[in-house]
Amino acid sequence: MTASLRVLRNLAAAFGLAACVAAGSAAGSLVVASPAAAQSSSIVVEGNRRVDADTIRSYFGSGPYTAAKIDEAWKALYATGLFSDVQINQSGGRIVVRVAENEVINRVVFEGNKKIKDEVLEGEVQSKPRGPFNKTVVQADTQRIIEVYRRSGRSDVRVNPVTIDRGNGRVDLVFEIKEGDKTGIKDIKFVGNKAFSDWKLKDVISTTQTNWLSFLKSTDAYDPDRVNSDQELLRRFYLKNGYADFRIIGATAELDPGGGGYILTFTLEEGDQYRFGKVDVISNIRDLAADSVKRVVRAQEGQIYNAELVEKSVENLTIEASKSGYAFAQVRPRGDRDFQSRLINVAFVIEEGPRVYIERIEIRGNTRTRDYVIRREFDIGEGDAYNRVLVDRAERRLRNLGYFKNVKITTEPGSAPDRVILAVDVEDQPTGEFSISGGYSTADGIIGEVSLGEKNFLGRGQYVKVSGTLGQYSQGAEFSFTEPYFLGYRLAAGFDLYWKNTETTSYTPYGTNMVGGGLRFGLPITDEITLALRYNLYQRSINLCSGYGDPGTAYYNYCATSISWAIRDADAQGATITSALGYTLSFNSLDNNQSPTQGIYAELKQDLAGLGGDVNFIRTTGDVRHYTPLPYDSVLILRAQAGYVSSWGNQDLDVLDNFYMGPNLVRGFAPSGIGPRDIAPCAKSNAGTPLAYNCVDQQLNALGGTTYWGVSAEIQFPFAFLPKDIGMKGAIFADAGSLFNYNGPTVFPNVPNWNGYNFYNDPLLNNRPNNVVCPAGAQNAKGNVCVYDDDTIRSSVGVSLIWQSPFGPLRFDYAWVLSQATFDQTQAFRFSGGTRF
Repeated sequence: MTASLRVLRNLAAAFGLAACVAAGSAAGSLVVASPAAAQSSSIVVEGNRRVDADTIRSYFGSGPYTAAKIDEAWKALYATGLFSDVQINQSGGRIVVRVAENEVINRVVFEGNKKIKDEVLEGEVQSKPRGPFNKTVVQADTQRIIEVYRRSGRSDVRVNPVTIDRGNGRVDLVFEIKEGDKTGIKDIKFVGNKAFSDWKLKDVISTTQTNWLSFLKSTDAYDPDRVNSDQELLRRFYLKNGYADFRIIGATAELDPGGGGYILTFTLEEGDQYRFGKVDVISNIRDLAADSVKRVVRAQEGQIYNAELVEKSVENLTIEASKSGYAFAQVRPRGDRDFQSRLINVAFVIEEGPRVYIERIEIRGNTRTRDYVIRREFDIGEGDAYNRVLVDRAERRLRNLGYFKNVKITTEPGSAPDRVILAVDVEDQPTGEFSISGGYSTADGIIGEVSLGEKNFLGRGQYVKVSGTLGQYSQGAEFSFTEPYFLGYRLAAGFDLYWKNTETTSYTPYGTNMVGGGLRFGLPITDEITLALRYNLYQRSINLCSGYGDPGTAYYNYCATSISWAIRDADAQGATITSALGYTLSFNSLDNNQSPTQGIYAELKQDLAGLGGDVNFIRTTGDVRHYTPLPYDSVLILRAQAGYVSSWGNQDLDVLDNFYMGPNLVRGFAPSGIGPRDIAPCAKSNAGTPLAYNCVDQQLNALGGTTYWGVSAEIQFPFAFLPKDIGMKGAIFADAGSLFNYNGPTVFPNVPNWNGYNFYNDPLLNNRPNNVVCPAGAQNAKGNVCVYDDDTIRSSVGVSLIWQSPFGPLRFDYAWVLSQATFDQTQAFRFSGGTRF
C-alpha cells in the first residue's frame, strides 16, 4: 500500500512538472527532461557572450534544485531583460541552461517628430542606449509615445519601431513617427447647468476649444488627466458658490463623426443653492472655551455657503487651539441641512485627538531645492504633535511656491505606535524664466523689454531678476533680489537697483533721468492683509527738450521757449537726491488676481521724503476696487482713488513730486492733461506785447497738483456671438475726478542761466520781463508763471474693447468728455497693449 502511494505521488509530481514545463515552453523554453533534474548538482551555461556564466548560475541559488526552484530561476532570468530566449533542460545528470542574449542598443533615435522634441520622448521611453534590446519593452515604449501624442491632441499618430544592425550584437533602435494632424476639442458642452452659463463654466475649466489661435496653445487637446482636473475645478467652483449637492454625473469625450475633433460633454447635477444657517463652535475640551476661538471662524450666518470658508475656518480653529496649548486638538465641521429653507447649519466641533508625534520629516525627490526651503513651509517639526490640518496647509504652500511639478505628503509608521514619519515627495521643475516683451501705447509709444529671472535661485528659494527696457521715449535697466524668509522668519526682504531715462514727448517738453535703489520688506498679516515696507534713495534730473538738438539751435530754442519757468527752475537746480521711507497696507479678497470677477482690492500708501536728500514731502494715496458679478457673465467694477502730497520743513515742493493725471484718472483726457497748468504763453508781458509764438496746448505745461480724487464705474461683458477662447470682451464706463492745488513757487527772480544759455534774453521771447500779467482765471496776479488751477469736476463716458490675446492684453478705449476745465487737454482714443513670450 505504501509503495503504491509512493508511485502515485511520483506520477502526480511528474505530471505537475510536465504541466509547468508545457506552460513554460509556450512562453519561453523551459524544458526539463525528467524529475532527476531536481537532484542535479551541476549547472552548465551555454550561448552567453556578454553575461558571465557565474552570474547566470547565481539565479539558481544552492541545491537541491527542485522543479519550483528551476522555474523561479527561469522566470528571474527572463525578467532581467538581458535574454531573448532561455532554455533549461537536463542532460546526463546536469542542468543545461542555454541562453540567447538580447542585442545591446547602440542609440535610440526618433524620426518624424516635429511637434514634440526628442528630449520629451527620451524621458518617456524605457529603452536606453547601452541597455538591452527587449521587444516587450520596445512595444511598451511605442504605446507611451502614442499616449504622449494623444495628450497633445494628435490621436492619429502612428509609431513604428525598427532596428538597424550595427554588428557585434549592437543595434540602433529607431522609432518612426507619423504625427498626423492635431485632433483638438471641437466643442465643450455642459448638460444640466442652470445657475451658470456655458460661458462661465468654460472659464472655470482649463480645457479650451480649438479655434484660429490654437497654434499658440496646447489646452485645446483632449487630455484625460486635464479633464479629471477640470471636474475637480467644477466641484470646487460649485461648492464655493453654495451648491452643496452638486455632483458630476459624467464627463465624456467623443470624436465628431463629421471630423474636426472631440466633443467634450460634462453632465452636471447642480442641486439647490444653500446659505449658511446657524454657525456655531462646540468645544469638547474642558479648558478651551468656544467663545474664545469663535472669532476666527470665517463662515457667517446668512452668507452663501462656501466650502472654502469652511476649510479655512477649520484651519484657523486648529491653529488657535494649538496656540492655547492643545496641540492634539482636532476640528471637525458638522453640517445639518435644512432642505426646506435651503440652509446649512454648521457646527465646528473641537475635541482632543490621538496623541501622535512626528518622529521625523523625510524629504524625497528634491534634486535641486534645498531641504530647508521645503521644511520652512511647515508650521510643525520633528517632535511636535501631528496635526493633519497643518500638514495640509504645508502641502498647499509647497504647491503654491511653483518650484515643483508634484507635491505629496504622506504618513508612515514610526518606531512606536504614537510616532509617525512625514514623507514629503516632491519633483523639481524648471523655475527660470526668460522673456521678451513689447508693446505700444498712445502715451509711451513703442517699448520693449528683455528680462531674465530665477525664482528658485541656486535652490535657495530666492528670486532674482535682471531686465532692460528700450523704447521710443524711454530706456532703463533694473536688478531685483528677494529673500522670502528673511532671518528665518516669514518676512520677504529684497532690494532693487534701477536706472530710467525718459525723453521729450508731445505731452511733456522735458525728459528725466533717474538712478537709484531701494530696500523692501513684505509681511503677511493675514491671508488677505499684507504690510509692505520700503526705503528708496534715488537721484533725479530734468533734461529740457531732450531729442531737440543742442542748446542754441533754432529747433531747440523753439522748444525751450515753451517750457514753464517752474520746470526751468527745477532744471536749473540740477540733480536732486530723494531719500524716502514708505509703506503699503493692502487688502485682497479677489477670486482671481489676473481676471477678477468678485471681491475687493484696497491699498493705502504713504511715503515720507526728507530723511537726508534734497527734497521733503509726505505723500499719501489710496485705491479701492470692488468687483461684483452680474447676470450674463458680466462684471461691475467700482473704483475710488485719492491722493495728497505736501512739503514740510519750509521747503517748496519739487515740481516733479506733484501728481500728474490723465487717462489714469479720467479717461478721455491726454496724459498729464488734467490739473494745474502754466498759461503764461497765453499771457502778455507787462508792456502789453503779445508773446512771439502761438499759444497752443502743447505749450501750456502741466505743473501737476497736490490733491486728486477719482471715481469710476465700469461694466465688462462678453460677446455672446464670439467663442470664449477668443478672450474678447466689451466694456462701458463712466469716470469722474479732479486734480488741483499747485503749491509750488510762481516767482523766480534769480533763475540762473542753464548751460550758459540765458533764457531771459532769448530773442524769441521778445525780451519778456520776469513778471507777466496773467489773464483772468489764473491764480497769480504777477509772476513768472500763470497757474491756472481749477478744481472743476472732469467727467467722461465711453466704451472699451478688451482682448486677452495670445500676444498679451490689449485694450482700446474711446471716451466722450462731459465736463472739463478751460485748459485741459483731451484725447478721445487710447490704446495700450503688449506681449510676453
